[in-house]
Amino acid sequence: MNKEMPLEPSSSTNVTPRSNWRDVWETGWTALQLGLTSFGGPIAHIGYFHQMYVKRKQWLSEQNYADLVALAQFLPGPASSQVGIGVGMMRAGVWGGLAAWLGFTLPSVVALMVFAYVMQSLDPGAAGWLQGLKIVAVAIVAQAVLGMASKLANGPSRALIAILAMSVVLLWHSPLSQVSVIVVAGLVGLGIYHQQRPNVMISEFKVPLGKTAGLFHLGCFVLLLLGLPLLAGVWGNEWVTLLDSFYRAGSLVFGGGHVVLPLLEHETVSSGWMAQDDFLAGYGATQAVPGPLFTFAAYLGVILHGIPGGLVATLAIFLPGYLLIAGVLPFWNGIRSNPKLQGMLTGMNAAVVGILLAALYDPIWTSSIHSPLEFVIGAALFGMLMFWKCPPWLVVLAGALAGQILL
Repeated sequence: MNKEMPLEPSSSTNVTPRSNWRDVWETGWTALQLGLTSFGGPIAHIGYFHQMYVKRKQWLSEQNYADLVALAQFLPGPASSQVGIGVGMMRAGVWGGLAAWLGFTLPSVVALMVFAYVMQSLDPGAAGWLQGLKIVAVAIVAQAVLGMASKLANGPSRALIAILAMSVVLLWHSPLSQVSVIVVAGLVGLGIYHQQRPNVMISEFKVPLGKTAGLFHLGCFVLLLLGLPLLAGVWGNEWVTLLDSFYRAGSLVFGGGHVVLPLLEHETVSSGWMAQDDFLAGYGATQAVPGPLFTFAAYLGVILHGIPGGLVATLAIFLPGYLLIAGVLPFWNGIRSNPKLQGMLTGMNAAVVGILLAALYDPIWTSSIHSPLEFVIGAALFGMLMFWKCPPWLVVLAGALAGQILL
């Protein structure tokens, strides 16, 4: 007999779809707080989101959050932003999704547009506060791994899936590794858990978006992906070409974050639009600001075409991920309530824990912890989160101050 306990999220964590402007404002304000404090890349962002949306706000259950993360990892686009957009839509409808995206994205967009003008005179890599923020990411992701593992990898077979997923992601360095791990884990879950998870009480995704609207968003995604290259080739307008380049980059990347850099380098440097040094300077600036790494497009757009170029590039690179998550969410309840597919999700969720654990080591730990003092700072920040229940913004501030003073 399988002794793994089913997951039973409490009814208090069910998401209720709302559409009034007060809820939209609350969603945007919460996302803005995350956009101002979420350092460390997409995997770290998932940890920040878990702390805010699941632990503090209780807008959705552990299970719903894990399923949403698995969906975002499986779809092309900026995974952490898609998770945030999905939470916003579930909380406050379509406007909630837009508010969640805008709040999370705006701080880094503004900062990188400023960096595009003044980066040449700055050296953020030498700042102690930046190193402190990297250590904050270690604490945030470690907390997220422990919290999700206790619910989603809490039995022998699920723990094995998580460990194997971690091993594959660490040892197979490929843009396809995460997607492949999730697919394989889903197939394993289909074989192992298809008779177990139907007994699990799962709270429904409350998405105030119909299937017709979902199909419309998916149709727009395909139409733009196929039509923009044709339009750019026929018309030759520089703005259409810019829109096509960044839309294509946002459409073809799984997991987001650093994986998009080779595509952006190809579109901007290899094409002769900008110098390699300018590209690398912007990449360095992107590491110094919170929020999604896809906002690197704001810097590149400003270098190419000023403020309007930054806005167009930002909208273009995020648009595919928005269309996909809005297109798939209306069908997600039907998919995840199917008994066989519920078993697949059990395996996929365990794999997500393994992927988070792999990211905790590389790149987050390997790029942040290099000395006993840095380990001590990381342990103290972890203690602030886990044992003293300090809010994330206070932990971010403490990490930055510790880095500036001690490192």
